[in-house]
Amino acid sequence: MNPDSVMDIGQAALLLGAKLCAPLLLTALVVGFAISLLQSITQVQEMTISFVPKLVAVGIALLVCGHWMMAELIAFTNEMFARIPGLLSGG
Repeated sequence: MNPDSVMDIGQAALLLGAKLCAPLLLTALVVGFAISLLQSITQVQEMTISFVPKLVAVGIALLVCGHWMMAELIAFTNEMFARIPGLLSGG
């Protein structure tokens, strides 16, 4: 196993992690921004108000994107298992 293959696997894993986290993080970002905008308009400065809508929105995003996320993770895992013989033989 050479350093190039280790870097390639690490880069692929980081890219997959970013792809899998993006829908949930963007959902939390958009909902958090909308709630903070609403709080600043109404001048209600309660910190706990944004937690429940964000939790619900992230849960819905997980339900919507969960199948795609699992398919991506399974494809990556299958690719890693398929690479094992090549990594052990040095190719």
